[in-house]
Amino acid sequence: MRKTSTLLLFTVILSSYFGQTHNPKNDNLKGKFFIYWGWNRSAYTTSDIHFTGKEYDFTLHDVVATDRQSPFKLSTYFHPTSITIPQYNLRLGYFFHNNYQISFGADHMKYVMRANQMAKISGHIANSSTPFDGTYDNDDILLSPNFLKFEHTDGLNYENIEVRRFDALIRKRRFTLYANEGLGLGILLPRTNATLLNYPRNDQFHLAGYGISAVASLNFTFFDFLFIQTECKGGFIHMPDILTTPFKEDRASQHFFFGQYNVVFGANFPIKRKKNTFTDTNTK
Repeated sequence: MRKTSTLLLFTVILSSYFGQTHNPKNDNLKGKFFIYWGWNRSAYTTSDIHFTGKEYDFTLHDVVATDRQSPFKLSTYFHPTSITIPQYNLRLGYFFHNNYQISFGADHMKYVMRANQMAKISGHIANSSTPFDGTYDNDDILLSPNFLKFEHTDGLNYENIEVRRFDALIRKRRFTLYANEGLGLGILLPRTNATLLNYPRNDQFHLAGYGISAVASLNFTFFDFLFIQTECKGGFIHMPDILTTPFKEDRASQHFFFGQYNVVFGANFPIKRKKNTFTDTNTK
C-alpha cells in the first residue's frame, strides 16, 4: 500500500511539473472515444469488519487483507473465456474537450483476508454449535478457516465514473506522451466468498456500498491511435451491506483505503470522420 501511494504521489508531481512547463497544445483529442483493457496490482489498509446476524453480533479489529494475483499464463490472460479471471481494468470513455475526458470503467480487484492471523474481537456469538460461542471484549482470536473465511475474489468490483484532465508532455511526429489525472466515484458490486462459523456461504453479486478515488497516469500514444498507459490509483471504499450467508439477517460491513498500480493498453478513435473539402477547378 505504501509503494502504491508513493507511485501515485510521484506521478501527480510529474504530471503537474510537465503540465506547467512542457505542455504542447492538445489539438486532436476532442470528439474521440477510447477503450482500454489491462491489469492491476492492489493493496488495502487494515479494516474493522462488523458481522451481524440472528445469533451473533461481533467486530473483528484491524484485519489484514491482500490481493490475489493469477499466475501469468497466455491461456488465462488472453483467452476470451478466461480473461476476466485475473485482476483487470476495463474502461470506455469520451473526450468532450481536448484536455478532458469522461469515462465509465470496471476495476476488478480481489480482496482476501489473510488466513490464520491473530485479531481482536468484540461482541458476542451464541447458539452457533461451535467452540466460538461466547462474549468478547477486545479479546484475541485466531482467524482460522473453521471460524471465518472472508474474500471478495470474484471480485471486489468497483464500477465507477471518472473525469480526467489530459496534458501533452512530449509530442513527436508519431508519438505523444500525455499526463492525465482525475477523480472517480462509483459503486461496489462484490461477489463475496464468506464462510462464517458453520453457516452456508452466499456468493451472489450484491450492491454493497460505494467508493471514491483519485488517479494519475502517463499515457504513451502512437500514431494518434494506439496507447499504453501506466496508472496509480487510490481511494476509499465503504461497504455497509455485504452478503455473508443465505439468511437475510446476516450481513457484514467494513471500510478501508485501497491502492492500485495498473498497466493498460487501448485505442482512441473518432466516431465521425472529418469531411474533405475541395475546390472544383473545372468550373467555369
